[in-house]
Amino acid sequence: MSQSLSRALTILGLLGEETRSLDQLAGALDVHKTTVLRLLRTMEADRFVQHDADHRYVLGSRFFELANRALEQRDIRTVARRHLAALNISTGQTIHLATFESGEAVYIDKFDAKQSVRMYSRVGRPAPLHCTAVGKVLVSGRPRAEQVEIASRIEYVRFTDRTIDTPERYLAELELVAEQGFAEDHEEHETFVNCVGVPVRNGTGETVAAVSMSVPDMLLDHAQVLGTLPEILAVADAISADLGWKPVL
Repeated sequence: MSQSLSRALTILGLLGEETRSLDQLAGALDVHKTTVLRLLRTMEADRFVQHDADHRYVLGSRFFELANRALEQRDIRTVARRHLAALNISTGQTIHLATFESGEAVYIDKFDAKQSVRMYSRVGRPAPLHCTAVGKVLVSGRPRAEQVEIASRIEYVRFTDRTIDTPERYLAELELVAEQGFAEDHEEHETFVNCVGVPVRNGTGETVAAVSMSVPDMLLDHAQVLGTLPEILAVADAISADLGWKPVL
């Protein structure tokens, strides 16, 4: 890397932490002020930095443009795929990725289990909002008023004896999902299938997708599926980090 480029990147990194004066920047780089000023003027001409009346430098508006473009270019399915593949390999189980589109939870990617057992789900097929882990996760991330509206229009088809069948039960379930940070499908959609789902967030913290793992209980029982939750959460957090999300500490 050229010396000038290295110094310019160092300056941007420093300004990303806090505003700094020319003297502070020169001191941090251990170079003469004229060298730093030349770099600053070049970057300022392209709006990468700007200075105030006290000649303290901050990052410029060009970074807002680049950050937005970078996020727009990060297709969720593309970003998530390697993480989902790794989870599929490590667990051997069926892994889903779903998003909320036109009022429905839609599977946009799937990795089948290593065993011969196949799930009902298919890429492009909607997932029932009231009885799937991905559906619960995605709706729990919506504003409360929208949750109430969604709950009022669901038909509550009973797929199994465990399926949620009223708006009141569904809204209570959404509160639980938001509180605990994950959702369960405990034989609610398919008999003898357990599923756990977790949110994927973008740079603003918005839930933009859900990752889930589905397992027939002949392979893992309900408690064993819940035992995989830390691994699934770690994968969702890695995808979220690639989308620009940073957890609030």
